[in-house]
Amino acid sequence: MQASKLAKIEGLLFVTGDDGISPTEMAELVEISEDEVIQLLEVLSEQMAKEERGIRLARLANRYRLTTKVEHADMYKKLASSPIHGGLSRAALETLAIVAYKQPITRAEIDEVRGVKSEKALQSLVSKLLIEECGRASGTGRAILYGTTPYFLDHFGLESLADLPDLKELDLNEEEQDETDLFFEKLNADL
Repeated sequence: MQASKLAKIEGLLFVTGDDGISPTEMAELVEISEDEVIQLLEVLSEQMAKEERGIRLARLANRYRLTTKVEHADMYKKLASSPIHGGLSRAALETLAIVAYKQPITRAEIDEVRGVKSEKALQSLVSKLLIEECGRASGTGRAILYGTTPYFLDHFGLESLADLPDLKELDLNEEEQDETDLFFEKLNADL
């Protein structure tokens, strides 16, 4: 019975991701006491340490979440930075430009500006740590809002978003200019 409860708690920790979850919330969902949740969290933490797993249990502001081990940080930095060096697709670059200039913005709004679906481009940009979820839109469905990350600023050598070039100042050759005029006209119209 304890193994089943422990598995449920571990699953909740996984599903809640970086947001984490409080012992009170876990107790309510697993239908056990908060004290039992805390005991199970201690057991889970001990198991992870004993088995030398790649993740650990962390507590921040009375919320628990799964995190990676500090001693593996260099490896994760390599992983996070390596996709960037592979370049970005045209769709990802368009999507990144829209997010940078119009943040916070929903996927539907990005799709409207681009005229095509942007789901894969958004996933790629999130995985490359250039954009992140930065909240939820008000209204029906509460769509995810996207914005750029500090890594985006660092990667492009910007101190702040105010350092982004004005869309009118971009230096494009004639062919590029013709191709991007329609795209940026639509972007500017929404700004």
